Amino acid sequence: MNRSILLIARRAAALSSRGSLSCNPIGSQAVRFFAGAESPGLPDSVKRMGKAAQVPNEYPGQVYAFNWALNADGVTPLKKSAFRITKPLDLKVAGLEQPKTSPLKVNSAAAKSSVREAGTDELSFDTFDEVSQRTKDLLSLSDHLYCPEGHVPGTRIGVRVISNSATLAPNLVAYLERAPRREPSPQTITAYVLEGTEEFFSGYAIEEIEDNDGEAKSVAAVVAVGTNPTIESVVAGIELSVEGLLADEEERAKKAAEEEAAE
Repeated sequence: MNRSILLIARRAAALSSRGSLSCNPIGSQAVRFFAGAESPGLPDSVKRMGKAAQVPNEYPGQVYAFNWALNADGVTPLKKSAFRITKPLDLKVAGLEQPKTSPLKVNSAAAKSSVREAGTDELSFDTFDEVSQRTKDLLSLSDHLYCPEGHVPGTRIGVRVISNSATLAPNLVAYLERAPRREPSPQTITAYVLEGTEEFFSGYAIEEIEDNDGEAKSVAAVVAVGTNPTIESVVAGIELSVEGLLADEEERAKKAAEEEAAE
């Protein structure tokens, strides 16, 4: 057969094949399907029906899974710049400096006196909820969010800090103990830290919820707001939360033991 005729025939076949694949347009997220039944010559590794999809528009600071986790915490990064920071390398990705000292010991004893617990005479739940919601709204509008995650030193209690402070983030990473990297999920303690506001507030709240198994557990929220919140005030809220969480756990264990003894 003449080569030019053969080339024309191959091009016609290719165009026909493309037309059959594009009869169901699905937008910019292309999905590819592999069917083994109609292609007996394919290797066993691809003789299956499957699909692969590409998630568009993700980049450092814009990761959908983490954005959904922040949304569950009440913060929506509207400027599409939220960095999950679990290790020193993540600081570099976020454009932040490395901490000068790591691990970082923080003495929060003096700061604890100015941190109020919701549900006491000094701070009502209504006031805490009002300030907390306002803080979340302002964090959502921030140009960048820096979110260190890890364990409270000496425990396995998970913490996520959501902040607009590029200054505090490196030191908070140095303070928290590194936790195994997992998919973003709710943490036992969530701290909302907002800098650059004339309002000053430092408080925390503990509430009891049910986990996925229907078991009662306690979680905590810390709110630190000010012109330049200090790491001592943030750590004070975290450490006071740990004390409350452990007290709740001990109380539940005691109650369960009493109920078991009464049966």
